[in-house]
Amino acid sequence: MPDLSEDIRLPVACPKCGSHLYRVSEVHNPDDKVFCASCKYHLCSYAEAAEMLKEGPSSKTEALIEKVVNRHGK
Repeated sequence: MPDLSEDIRLPVACPKCGSHLYRVSEVHNPDDKVFCASCKYHLCSYAEAAEMLKEGPSSKTEALIEKVVNRHGK
């Protein structure tokens, strides 16, 4: 069975390990859970993650990193 998840970078660091890389379902249902790609910590729902991405990063450096990591979705 193929893996139906993808990694995205969010402006919010994981409170458990500090990573910005999260794993989400490729389906992008609003109630899908978003997990830290490093430690598997449940951060939020996909709807909340999408809102974080809309609000944008806190700095120009974060914006560049997110643009590179998340470019597959654009």
